[in-house]
Amino acid sequence: MGKRRFSGLEVTLMVMFLLMTVAAIAFIILFVTGEPGVIKDETSEVFVPRCPNIPLAERIDCFPDAGASKQKCEARGCCWGPLDERNVPWCYFSTNHGYTVESVKQPSPHVMEAHLKRMASPSLFGADIQELALHAEMQSDNRLRFKIYDAHRQRFEVPHEHVSSLNSHPSSPISDTMEIRHKPFGITVRRRENKKVLFDTTMGPLVFSDQYLQLSAKLGSDNIYGLGEHVHRHYRHDIKWRTWPIFTRDAFPNGGTHNLYGHYPFFLCLEDESGKSFGVFLMNSNAMEVTLQPAPAVTYRTIGGVLDFYVLFGDTPEQVVQEFLELIGRPVLPPYWSLGFQLSRWDYGSLSEVKTTVERNRAIDLPYDIQYTDIDYMEDKKDFTYDKVKFSELPQFADYLHEKGQRYILILDPAIATSKRVGNTSYESYDRGTQKNAWVTESDGKTPLLGEVWPGETVFPDYTSQNCIDWWVDEYERFYKEIKHDALWIDMNEVANFKKGSTKGCSDNNLNYPPYTPKILDEVMYSKTLCMDAKQAWGSHYDVHSLYGYSMVLATEKALQRVFGGNRTLMLTRSSFPGVGKYSGHWLGDNAANWNDIKWAIPGMLEFSLFGIPYIGADICGFFDNSSEELCRRWMQVGAFYPFSRNHNAQGYKPQDPAAYGPSSTLVKSSKHYLRIRYTLLPYLYTLFYKAHTTGETVVRPVMHEFYSDRATWDVDRQFLWGKHLLITPVLDPGVEMVKAYVPDAVWYDYETMERITPRRQHVEMHLPPEKLGLHIRGGAVLPTQRPEVTTTYSRLNPMGLIVALDDNNQAAGELFWDDGDSRETVKNGNHIHYEFSVVYGILKMQVIHAGYSDPNNLTFEDITILGVPHPPLSVSVTHVQTHGNVNTILPVTNIQYDDAKEVLFLRNLSLTLGETYVVEWELAPEETQRFDCHPEEHADEAKCKARGCIWKPSSIEKVPWCYYPKDYGYTVTTHETTNAGMVLGIIRNKKYRSSAYSLEGSPDIDFLRVEVRYHSSDMLQFKIWDPSSERYEVPVPLNVPSSPEIDENKRLYRVDYTIKPFGIKVIRKSTGTTIWDSAVPGFTFSDMFIQVSTRLSSEFVYGFGETEHPTYKHDLNYHTWGMFSKDQPPGYKKNCYGVHPFYMGLENTADAHGVLLLNSNAMDVTFQPTPALTYRTLGGILDFYMVLGPTPEMVVQEYTALIGRPVLPAYWSLGFQLCRYGYANDTEIENLYNDMRAAGIPYDVQYADIDYMERQLDFVLDPDFSGLPSLVDKMRGEGMRFIFILDPAISGNETRPYPAFDRGQAADVFIKWPKEISDEIVWGKVWPDYPNVTVNEDLDWDTQVELYRAYTAFPDFFRTQTAQWWHQEIKDFYNLMKFDGIWIDMNEPASFVHGTVGGKCLGNPLLENPPYMPPLDSQSLGLNHKTLCMNSEQILSSGKRVRHYDVHNLYGWSHTKPTYDAVLDVTGHRGIVVTRSTYPSSGKWAGHWLGDNFSSWDQLYKSIIGMMEFSLFGIPYTGADICGFFNEAEYEMCLRWMQLGAFYPYSRNHNGKGSPRQDPVAWDAFFAEASRDVLNIRYTLLPYLYTLMFEAHTTGSTVVRPLLHEFVNDKTTWNIHKQFLWGPALLITPALDKGAIQVDGYVPNARWYDYHTARDVGVRGQMVQMPTPLNHINLHIRGGYILPWQKPENTTRYSRTNPLGLIVALSDTQTAQGSFFWDDGEGVDTVERHEYLLTSFSVQSNTLSSVIIHDGLAAADRLTLGEVKIWGAGSERITQVTLTDSAGVTHQLTPDHNLETQELKIDATSKSVRVDLPFSITWTTAI
Repeated sequence: MGKRRFSGLEVTLMVMFLLMTVAAIAFIILFVTGEPGVIKDETSEVFVPRCPNIPLAERIDCFPDAGASKQKCEARGCCWGPLDERNVPWCYFSTNHGYTVESVKQPSPHVMEAHLKRMASPSLFGADIQELALHAEMQSDNRLRFKIYDAHRQRFEVPHEHVSSLNSHPSSPISDTMEIRHKPFGITVRRRENKKVLFDTTMGPLVFSDQYLQLSAKLGSDNIYGLGEHVHRHYRHDIKWRTWPIFTRDAFPNGGTHNLYGHYPFFLCLEDESGKSFGVFLMNSNAMEVTLQPAPAVTYRTIGGVLDFYVLFGDTPEQVVQEFLELIGRPVLPPYWSLGFQLSRWDYGSLSEVKTTVERNRAIDLPYDIQYTDIDYMEDKKDFTYDKVKFSELPQFADYLHEKGQRYILILDPAIATSKRVGNTSYESYDRGTQKNAWVTESDGKTPLLGEVWPGETVFPDYTSQNCIDWWVDEYERFYKEIKHDALWIDMNEVANFKKGSTKGCSDNNLNYPPYTPKILDEVMYSKTLCMDAKQAWGSHYDVHSLYGYSMVLATEKALQRVFGGNRTLMLTRSSFPGVGKYSGHWLGDNAANWNDIKWAIPGMLEFSLFGIPYIGADICGFFDNSSEELCRRWMQVGAFYPFSRNHNAQGYKPQDPAAYGPSSTLVKSSKHYLRIRYTLLPYLYTLFYKAHTTGETVVRPVMHEFYSDRATWDVDRQFLWGKHLLITPVLDPGVEMVKAYVPDAVWYDYETMERITPRRQHVEMHLPPEKLGLHIRGGAVLPTQRPEVTTTYSRLNPMGLIVALDDNNQAAGELFWDDGDSRETVKNGNHIHYEFSVVYGILKMQVIHAGYSDPNNLTFEDITILGVPHPPLSVSVTHVQTHGNVNTILPVTNIQYDDAKEVLFLRNLSLTLGETYVVEWELAPEETQRFDCHPEEHADEAKCKARGCIWKPSSIEKVPWCYYPKDYGYTVTTHETTNAGMVLGIIRNKKYRSSAYSLEGSPDIDFLRVEVRYHSSDMLQFKIWDPSSERYEVPVPLNVPSSPEIDENKRLYRVDYTIKPFGIKVIRKSTGTTIWDSAVPGFTFSDMFIQVSTRLSSEFVYGFGETEHPTYKHDLNYHTWGMFSKDQPPGYKKNCYGVHPFYMGLENTADAHGVLLLNSNAMDVTFQPTPALTYRTLGGILDFYMVLGPTPEMVVQEYTALIGRPVLPAYWSLGFQLCRYGYANDTEIENLYNDMRAAGIPYDVQYADIDYMERQLDFVLDPDFSGLPSLVDKMRGEGMRFIFILDPAISGNETRPYPAFDRGQAADVFIKWPKEISDEIVWGKVWPDYPNVTVNEDLDWDTQVELYRAYTAFPDFFRTQTAQWWHQEIKDFYNLMKFDGIWIDMNEPASFVHGTVGGKCLGNPLLENPPYMPPLDSQSLGLNHKTLCMNSEQILSSGKRVRHYDVHNLYGWSHTKPTYDAVLDVTGHRGIVVTRSTYPSSGKWAGHWLGDNFSSWDQLYKSIIGMMEFSLFGIPYTGADICGFFNEAEYEMCLRWMQLGAFYPYSRNHNGKGSPRQDPVAWDAFFAEASRDVLNIRYTLLPYLYTLMFEAHTTGSTVVRPLLHEFVNDKTTWNIHKQFLWGPALLITPALDKGAIQVDGYVPNARWYDYHTARDVGVRGQMVQMPTPLNHINLHIRGGYILPWQKPENTTRYSRTNPLGLIVALSDTQTAQGSFFWDDGEGVDTVERHEYLLTSFSVQSNTLSSVIIHDGLAAADRLTLGEVKIWGAGSERITQVTLTDSAGVTHQLTPDHNLETQELKIDATSKSVRVDLPFSITWTTAI
């Protein structure tokens, strides 16, 4: 702090003093020129100057003082050359000034000595020293010292406490670096390795007189930095004849060229782009000036001492600083808390006001560690006192701060008052100092010099005196005992004096008035300080003035050591000298609240980084004047990154602490934000201070130090770095939001967004709105962090972390130094932790290189954030490196989060112990796997690729696309609107790239799209993308969407974000942070006939999409593409089959699950790639996605079926076994089969007739060979059987006699036609119906048969209401002919035996048949109309909207199903069943499905399991495959194993094709029939359980056939199992699926399991088991904890349904179990909706089975009684008593049948006739 204004009296006195000074100078001149007895120039000859012809820039000023003229110039023997420019010297040195070398000695290779003699020449200022000595030595390979001094007389030299102690051993001789010119004397310093001249004094003469020393040197570059202390408006020096005085002074840093508080004759010079640099330090403390000139050159003029130069060499600027600090002393390591934010002001007025300030800043949660008091705390501004009125509670103030983890710093000035204390008591500090002779004296060496500072008349401690040091230490110790505090701020130590010299003035002598006064402020040596002839222990104040602050620092260090002992504490000094940084920090002085001072602070900090004081900063918001909110806000932003971060202002100005601007002000918000960032990064900043302390590296670092090879950085001083890695770009001008900033040549990441920025090595306009500052992390950094708090006391308790910023090579490095933050010498004594971090190839090594400290807070590294990770990792592992063995852990996905848009990997909750070594590895898929295919068609080449605007790059990895999209290919967000119910975006195609390839082929791109995201419920959202300017086809399938959205964000399981460029939607599961959808990847295309969108997947575990044959349940993501387009195509690898289901379930690595539906019915494909990612390509419509969030797999299906519609509840009888065959010759064959099955006693409920029953395959027409079928059906139905017949959609149109089905259909206009504008004709196809009156020759090839024999057929358009009515009537009429119980609809893809239409010529747009992009479908080259209708056929929705078959083809089977189901219900009056071949989402509401025309082969067994599990996902639980295969001849063992497997298909039907031998159970032998009967009996036994599962599917959407992963999702082994399955949660089926198998490898999940056949606990869990599987056996297991209802089986369900209800109670490990039972009449329509059913729950607890009736609407005729209860796991203690209690409370004693070996307890309650629809309980007890 300093004095700002002078009183009128003081101004008057100063004027008078100046007048006296002028007079005195005149007398001095007379004295110097006329008084004999001084050293004179002894030249008697006339001196003739030799004036060189040199560039103006190389002139050395011979007349630095005022008043130059030709006469005076020539009197000095110099050259006169006036110019029209005043900056260039007019009077300059001749070449015959200086010294000559008389002798040279070299006592060692590293040392050179010379004797110099002055050349005869006029004197500049008299008293020239005639003989000098030169001593030069290479002190190290990088440091040269040369000292020029008086050869005969000791002169003052700086008594530096550190430099003198150095002892180095160079390896290179001095002659490699320095050479001497003899006449005139000069020194040339070269760089040893390239001989480049760096510092050449031969350009000008050496001047060495008693009080004027001058040396000039030409420099190796004009890149000069340093010299101080001044305000340099720029860091790089202006060398256009600028002169900088150096002499410590209490002055204002207001932008002038005057000298300020510190004394720094050191500069650094960057030589060139190589980075090689050198530094020059003149160890001289006298007043001096340094002139820089354009040569480039430097001239030193000092008025005392010696010329003691150190030249320091480095390969980089940083190395030069390190060399300098090795010389003068490396910086102190500050206490950790001192890196916190600090508040201060001069004159709070009272301690109460101080506390008010503290409290208001605490109240806003401002990070804030330190509070100061300035001199106003003192009694009358006297050191070592406090104001006992206004600051009465100051002794307790430190404790007040400590309670909240804060610290207290107070100020001391050097000047000591001579006056008494309040009450006229003695001022003991003064008295004791006087007794100690502690004061600076007048020239007599005895009388204390008196001056005036803040307390009035003062003396000045002589800190160079041991007596004074002892006094100072003692006084400080006494004061600390009175006022506890944490650190000390020393001020006014330049030394400042409000009097000029002393209260007596100063004597007229050559110390107070030297021959030459450098251009210091006021140009009077003792202005605002002491008389130069004052005496100190080190010498005259003339010599040691600039060392006053230095000596005070040394004394204060001793005082602090005395008081704080082992605690490190902090010192802050205003005046400084090289070496002060070893003990103290510094602030840039008494600045002002203006925009200049905020700018100039940065060069000031950078210079003190050079000077070895890294703990540096400016008074934030300015010391003087009022600070506006904008200025203070911007200053708080940049000040948050000052190493010393303190807001301090002066007396009389408005408070400027952040809270003073209002708690809701932008300033407060911004200040808190950036201070929290500061506190987060304090471990990094502290480590930088450690590096400064141990190696001399800079903390605040010029950009040039890191990027010296880039000339643009040489002038950067409005930005700065923290160390190597953090670039700070502040706003330093008013009203500015765009800042011109330089981005150096490196990878940079925005600290706040974590995104990599594109610019490098260029200037940019950086947008920094009012609340923002530019903050960027350099690629290659590993920054240690810690979770911030409001003080470092608390933040040091928090977990640590790392920010890793990858560079161009995906590498990074960093360090962490950690100790207790407060103790002294922790580096020296090893009480610290030192980490080195390195990242190479995705491996982060956290290597502890020193572990000498254990943090008491048990700190851990919790989070690691890695910037620049190009794609999500496949896995992350953490290895704990220990001496006794490493421990490796795979990181759970809950701990991993990846932001694809920003390319940031977050590793969370790691708990890595601080002080331990770890290796963290993230495995990335190869770069190639991140490519998205730009040429999915075959035959890609470079030309085709680049024509699409894509990148061509071959890869050696199989299947990787060589042609792929650029990263920004797609759309960009232009508008956005967000509500609590969703968001709406406008997006535009990135026209940087040409239109898509498909646009050129007839599918024009749509440039503008709309995106809508709707938050339908807590677990479901929708995002839809469409063309707002043109109506496009949308799928007419109704969905069950909630009527109102979920607007409570807290209830939603998901968060939706979007990226702007390229546009993409991101869906994140909030509970885990897992990104489950992220379409911000390149390639999004939306054209008329080609739409493509890709998304990253949350994991590699994806299930679903159909219908096609998949070889595994979990998709293989190695570049597999699956086409989806409904087609009459038997199952086969990569063959698109009957249905279309664009739905998948994704399992996240956290074991959470989600589902995604694309509601689009156009032809499409999906491609998986190992990224993991998924690409959809569809040929029309819009993108309409629905996502359900689970989070369990079962919940995904439940939520999905809630959306599309719950599955139909099939009739009970449809769960029985069923027989069918294509190729029955007549009804007699069916009758014989029926009789044989009955004779064999094989359970069997349903018989079918395939198209053979039809005459010429005509729907609704009975073939004469089946004329007895109606009566046979009546007979079978009378015996408990059911009958289902087949119907195909195609209706013959070539009949020669009336065919009502066609005739009525044509009359009702139900058939599909061409668009009216083309033709009004039916689009004819050919299917099964034959022409009338033909005999088919089946020996001909298929195509010939179709051409010759197949009739033209018309296809009903089932969208139309009249079609449903027509269809209903035809079915009804046929029912009158022949009864049936269900209908099987086939060929409804729709299938045709000709392509498009008869004749093959499709009318209309040919692109519809062969679109620009053709998915990889079966017979891809033949177009979309292969084996179906022309795509331009027209259909009409029920709304009347006309649509193309191109758009609705995949909905044909869907549209066919509901009219059929409605007809069955209405015609039969019962529930019945419909089985359909072609399906689409929601088909399950009306029908079941079989897996199509499969083949009789072993692989079809396990593939059928996959198919069933997929249809469980699709919401069609009533599904199964044709048992024993449809095509080809079945083999005995295979068919038997298939019968065993098929017994557990929900839809269990044996069906085979025409021309193949029979494969029904009675077609083989007795063993086969018996084995079939046995396994079907098990099925029928468990039908009550299966029916209950079907009820649960119908009401809650749960699965029936259930993958193991649905129940055991936390066991990842189950995620890949597809050769076993469950019925519901409790029945595990492990079939034999391979030829010759006598044992099966089955997985036993982690639960108790009982063998169904033996009732035994299998005793294993969570492992693969080899299960014996003889030919007549299938492995079945029941899960402990469940209760399964059962009935004794019969030949048909009609009879089994009447048997008593048994229960299998499989006890869990805790001897509990639960289950439920649903029952109705088995075939009534809508019994659930009408509440005509029974629902009972069962549970077991404490050896008691209880039932609870949840609902009872059951008719009396359907009631059941309780039968046998089997309790498994009942124990080995014999059960002796069983009691049944009925609903009336009546107890019944039952006889237990307890098998102690199997632990099965059987309880038969049949005889008690206890009704199941009434509650009951059974209790069993042992004899004990």
